[in-house]
Amino acid sequence: MQFRFALLIVFAVIAMAGSGHARAPEEFAQPRPVVITGYQGHAMEPFITRDGRYLLFNNLNDPSENTDLHWAERVSAEEFRYRGKVSGTNTPALEGVPTVDRNGNLYFVSTRSYEQTLSTIYRGRFENGSVAVVELVEGISPKIPGIVNFDAEISSDGDLLVGVDGDLTGGPMPKTADLFLARRAGNRFQRLPGDRGMLANLNTSALEYAPALSQDRLEIFFTRLTKGLFGASLTIEHAIRAAPEQPFPVSTTIGSISGFVEAPSVTGDGKTLYFHQKVDGVYRIFRTTRDRAAARPR
Repeated sequence: MQFRFALLIVFAVIAMAGSGHARAPEEFAQPRPVVITGYQGHAMEPFITRDGRYLLFNNLNDPSENTDLHWAERVSAEEFRYRGKVSGTNTPALEGVPTVDRNGNLYFVSTRSYEQTLSTIYRGRFENGSVAVVELVEGISPKIPGIVNFDAEISSDGDLLVGVDGDLTGGPMPKTADLFLARRAGNRFQRLPGDRGMLANLNTSALEYAPALSQDRLEIFFTRLTKGLFGASLTIEHAIRAAPEQPFPVSTTIGSISGFVEAPSVTGDGKTLYFHQKVDGVYRIFRTTRDRAAARPR
């Protein structure tokens, strides 16, 4: 079975129209491009480490390219110096969507063993651009042929994972895509039976994917693809809850981010959001900032 990430399939024609969902007050500033000095090519699926030191990403997700993990080191908030591919992770299969907890445990998506394991989430220890002891993470996949976990975000403490179940039984474009929760239990994870309740207000008939959690787990960001009669719209969604044990409320759309946008990643202080955007046929990384105090529930 051959597949690529469903979220990265480009429609022949995309009509970017309003999604009809609530839009948040203009809390986030207008996005600005991020420079990756020394790197030429597409940059997608950004992840900013909790200390802000490293930017991880993957190149173009397309059958014409070998999709690999890359890393860059911070020069400033809007400039990173390219350091190369992340060694120890990449294979001839697809590797992408990096996420790292505060202890340096890197989680990523790889299609290397899907035919044998029906699983795609791998883990290893990230240090200075190298990853050791790469292993498949058990307990995340539902082990159903055609259901693919094509996105995941690990919490800062490494105990909670927000994943995505994508139904690819009809081809590379998913029939459905929804968020779910899994909690770490030793070296494996257990999907939470009540996760749909915690995320029930976020999952809709549209496609929800590419989640990002704030360090305190009170905020979640994700991408929503809403199909319409004349095309589809992509939005970056945002929801805030008062306590980690409470369900997330209905999300609002970040109005300052528009166009072909996906894959948010929030900094440890919660003030900056990185994401990728397709501009003139090229995927680039952008950032937007906000006043953190204005973002908290009152």
